[in-house]
Amino acid sequence: MSKPRMAPVEGPYETSIAQNFERVMPPGMEPLKLFRTMANSPRVLQRLFAGGLLDKGSISLRDREIIILRTCARCGSEYEWGVHVALFSEKAKLNASLIAATQGSGQEVNELPLHDGLLVRVVDELHDTSTLSDGLWAEVAEHYTCAQVLEIIALVGYYHTISFVTNAAKVELEAFAPRFSSFRAAP
Repeated sequence: MSKPRMAPVEGPYETSIAQNFERVMPPGMEPLKLFRTMANSPRVLQRLFAGGLLDKGSISLRDREIIILRTCARCGSEYEWGVHVALFSEKAKLNASLIAATQGSGQEVNELPLHDGLLVRVVDELHDTSTLSDGLWAEVAEHYTCAQVLEIIALVGYYHTISFVTNAAKVELEAFAPRFSSFRAAP
């Protein structure tokens, strides 16, 4: 990735920014470069954090992370994809082949277990068409409540926004986060 287009804010942070960071970062971990970049606009930082969906929502952590990884991969956000692999994949019980499949197309996606594949198809259809066909909606509705379907749609949209920020601002990759190439599906 080329040089970042805006420098991440450095500490010491304004009180409101520091409070936002404390709310979302694990104790002892420096704020992510994405968050520090977004702190160039405290209003955007606060509003994006307010709209975040990383709390205990109505869908499982595993489903949430599959949705986020696929969305970030489809948007080409190596930054956010890698951060989520590093920070959430173990707790979400995502194995290496599933992580690789979140970047894939064709065969590796077709070989996913039925439920995981459904989530990938939902992300793909929302990404490609900005809607869900009647058939896919019916499939999703067999497994999720209306509240959960709305959460899934919102997650895809939210991580499109995050991907837009990481890609457009060219946020520097985190040293601890894996790269797309770390989990490429075998040809």
